[in-house]
Amino acid sequence: MKCNGVDPSSGDEIEVRFSDLIESVDPLLSGSSDFIYVTPGWIDLQVNGFAGVDYNSPSSSHEEIARSIRAVLQTGVTRFFPTVITGSPADMSGALANLARAKEATWEGAAMEAFHLEGPYISPEDGPRGAHPARWVRPPDLDEFHRFQEAARGNIRLVTLSPEWPDAPRFIEALVGEGVVVSIGHTRATSEEISAAVNAGATLSTHIGNGAHPILPRHPNYIWEQLAEDRLAASLIVDGIHLAPSFLNVALRAKGLERALLVTDAVMPAGCAPGKYKLGEVDVELHSDGSVRLLGGTRLAGSALRMDRALQNVIRIAGLSLREAITLATRNPARIGRIASRQRGLNPGERADLVRFRFHDATGEIEVLETFLSGHRVGAGD
Repeated sequence: MKCNGVDPSSGDEIEVRFSDLIESVDPLLSGSSDFIYVTPGWIDLQVNGFAGVDYNSPSSSHEEIARSIRAVLQTGVTRFFPTVITGSPADMSGALANLARAKEATWEGAAMEAFHLEGPYISPEDGPRGAHPARWVRPPDLDEFHRFQEAARGNIRLVTLSPEWPDAPRFIEALVGEGVVVSIGHTRATSEEISAAVNAGATLSTHIGNGAHPILPRHPNYIWEQLAEDRLAASLIVDGIHLAPSFLNVALRAKGLERALLVTDAVMPAGCAPGKYKLGEVDVELHSDGSVRLLGGTRLAGSALRMDRALQNVIRIAGLSLREAITLATRNPARIGRIASRQRGLNPGERADLVRFRFHDATGEIEVLETFLSGHRVGAGD
């Protein structure tokens, strides 16, 4: 198969030939004028649910999970980490096992590259805990993690935790030794605890700037400490709701374009009409302004964001070029999430995960036209 478009990294129009892997990438001698772009398919390391389907529910049917993945593919995302948050041991194990079975039973499951365990080893305090249910927050337990990993059939590759727990460094070292990426998030950890976590192998900050107290000391505090730590990359929810423009700009300057990545933190109501939904055992509501909050409250509970809109937003709010924004949704998450054959961009031998789209300069809008997963055309934009 083949497709063509403008490569944002060079500005040249190219032709990409592929089967399941990219076979060749060649410049076109005479380009077209429709300015359709082609890039590697986008990657999202944090998706709790989508299109009315909750990945935290052990009872979500494989048919519904497959339908939700098709909706994700239409946004230009070709690989993502379904994310399971804090819950009872039975519910978390059940959700992980259900996702693992769906991954193997459906062709769409190939897009679920690996799983993200966000909790339960987070801060129990209001603020840092975010929307996670307090009654199920608990200290790191390696035996329990191994039970989760067994239920997930080895698919857990990313764990978000708070290093404020006494045995966190030892736990982090164990996970890193097993090939799991450890991220700091939902934390009230001290400077010393954050440093110990990084020394133990933590390499990421989960949705930096969120899952925090509303009021913090000027310095030191756990947000500044993570921004200043060059060994930590940072994921960002750029929906215009979770982060103020000033914080987004500071975070991007602190991390640089090589250590920042976009995530949606999408939950069940993403892609749906405003109304009441679920996030695990938690009741949430999608409001008309696009925010998802705990039912009857003001606390944010994930987002209704999609990756094509996240790219639009980071270009508009932070003034990034299209080339720079694409890096935050392709090479960076591939490297940080240890996704094989996705870290070199449009190069022969890489997986043929591709997205073709229009970028409208006048409006800043991205219009996804078609998506390819391992060389198979799997989705077209709305």
